[in-house]
Amino acid sequence: MAEAASNVDRDAPALPQFCTPAAVFSLVVVGELVVAIDALAPDSRMDWRGFTTATAFVVWLALLSALLLCRLSPGLAKLPRVTAYMLACVVLVLLVACASGVVAWLDHALGTGLTPASSVRFVLGNAALTALLGAALLRYFYVLAEWRARLAAVARAQFDALQARIRPHFLFNSMNTVAALVRADPVAAERTVEDLSELFRAALGEEDKPSTLGEELALTDRYLAIEQLRLGDRLKVERDLDGLPPDLEMPPLLLQPLVENAVYHGIQPRREGGTLRITGRRTPRGIEIEVDNPLPDTPSAQRHGHGQESVRRRIAYHFGERGGLEVRVDGGVYRVIVRLPCVS
Repeated sequence: MAEAASNVDRDAPALPQFCTPAAVFSLVVVGELVVAIDALAPDSRMDWRGFTTATAFVVWLALLSALLLCRLSPGLAKLPRVTAYMLACVVLVLLVACASGVVAWLDHALGTGLTPASSVRFVLGNAALTALLGAALLRYFYVLAEWRARLAAVARAQFDALQARIRPHFLFNSMNTVAALVRADPVAAERTVEDLSELFRAALGEEDKPSTLGEELALTDRYLAIEQLRLGDRLKVERDLDGLPPDLEMPPLLLQPLVENAVYHGIQPRREGGTLRITGRRTPRGIEIEVDNPLPDTPSAQRHGHGQESVRRRIAYHFGERGGLEVRVDGGVYRVIVRLPCVS
């Protein structure tokens, strides 16, 4: 994970994306804050007419700046980071200076009296203010882009660690099961090998390639089929997933690690076994999937495990606040709730 995070500076773009609605909104808000502070200053002489005119001027400049930076981003991205940011700041200052000069000339020609009598003072003041605010805003965009790049690196490192973490006990038990079935039930042995190969195929897949809810549930069924042969009647599975969209896109290996944790930490330690329940339902914001298992007789010292934390972080990376993972312990039942947005 540390190695992946150290590569952020090399992989991150020289400039953040100025074409996004969030960047345009930030430019407009900062500009409007400047107008509001100027209007609320104790010695301000700005009336309502001047406030509305200044607001229109600032919003127009913010939109024009965002458009210009968006157009220049591909070229600036090829330059060193420091040079790209300096050029972006210079472009903003020149844009505001030119726009201020044009506005001052029109104002004096029409005699509206909205700008100071000295056009030079008006242009230089706006240029100096743009230089200060532009540098601060570009720094904010830089920190935000770097934070997102680091979050992506951490999520990728978590997925890589999840791929590498194939529990030795599961592989050992699965191979023993196959060996025992080769002569007693060759068909079941062949099916188990196929299920195991699909699990390995998913574990060696790519995080950037999205999966679907149907594929994740099919992978979970393959895992449970292998564990069912080993645990027999000790493992009981109940499903209630009717009504969920099988084509819902989601990151790979999102459900199987949670089901594996439930079997390993909840069902296997119990002499009588238990019932694993996988339920799902639609919500106003998307879908919820619950994985329930009974608590073991002797609580595990490390109940949450790497897989659950990896799933939590990858949900946060892919869906932000729209998704989440919640853990509840209720009446002797350990419950993991996965919340995912649904666009269908």
